[in-house]
Amino acid sequence: MSARTLTLLCCLWWSSVEPTPNSEAGKKLEYLVEPPHHVEVTAHRGEAAVLPCILRLSPDHYNIKWTKQGGAPVGLENIVLIANARSFKPYGHFRSRASPRRAHVMDASLLLSELQLDDGGLYRCELINGIMDESIAVTLTIIGVVFPYQSQNGRYSLTFQEAAAACAEQDGMLATYQQLYQAWIDGLDWCNAGWTRDGSVHYPILQPRPGCGTEPVPGIRSYGPKDKLRDRFDAFCFTSATPGSVFFAPGSFSFQQAEPACLHLGARLALVGQLYSAWRFQNLDQCDGGWLKDGSVRYPIRSPRKRCGGVPGAGVRSFGFPDQKKHLYGAYCYRA
Repeated sequence: MSARTLTLLCCLWWSSVEPTPNSEAGKKLEYLVEPPHHVEVTAHRGEAAVLPCILRLSPDHYNIKWTKQGGAPVGLENIVLIANARSFKPYGHFRSRASPRRAHVMDASLLLSELQLDDGGLYRCELINGIMDESIAVTLTIIGVVFPYQSQNGRYSLTFQEAAAACAEQDGMLATYQQLYQAWIDGLDWCNAGWTRDGSVHYPILQPRPGCGTEPVPGIRSYGPKDKLRDRFDAFCFTSATPGSVFFAPGSFSFQQAEPACLHLGARLALVGQLYSAWRFQNLDQCDGGWLKDGSVRYPIRSPRKRCGGVPGAGVRSFGFPDQKKHLYGAYCYRA
């Protein structure tokens, strides 16, 4: 199948995305304050976030129901919290992390603590007053970084489930198309196709070149949805800030020596996602290849320079998966 292209023309991108209304279409809100525009809240993993929802009038008897839209069948699975003026009950994996903010008597905002990678998405604050209800929508965006991931078994060797597991093993999760699109805008140029969270397969190209599709313009090349059980590609993973830090342990280690070297320094051998997070959020810049937990060797560059990979842009460079017995590289360690 020939690859389709999302071109640089922003108008084509935005015209393909349906606007998210603040409230139900055509319904005038009586009890909730309607924001002047769609609200987007951004935060890193591990932080707390407040999703605003304010009452303009308070009925005598009402409930507030917060739900996360999409990704689960309708029911208890996507309910975040139900509250009234006196009490509240959180649900699901939000059970210990969700509560009403209640900064004042008209405040129905949702407070989420210790944000996780999969908390991002569209949320709805619904006021239920007897048989009447009305709602507003709020988007929560987890700030992060997308990284391409290839198995030790080589290019295009991961089914969808294997790709999801590989991202999780490297402190990430499969990226959404929107996250991949943002990464492309931020400079991601990668000529290998990878799975994204909805089961579709893409690859982002900023500099068209032979062997990277036939389109002459930059864009996100798409193979569309693929067979999750039979088709095999690489993966595009998404991660965010971590509570710890990554540092380089100099030396000439084999892979088997790298983990003990980190343990000696009170740390563990870093995961690929942790290295990308440190590069993106802690400005880690080190022109030395180092072992990672998956057996790959990489190094992070924030300020490109001569004799440091020969690539003009910033990024995490990779030597792939070298012979684990060779004593050639240091180690990247993660200390929580």
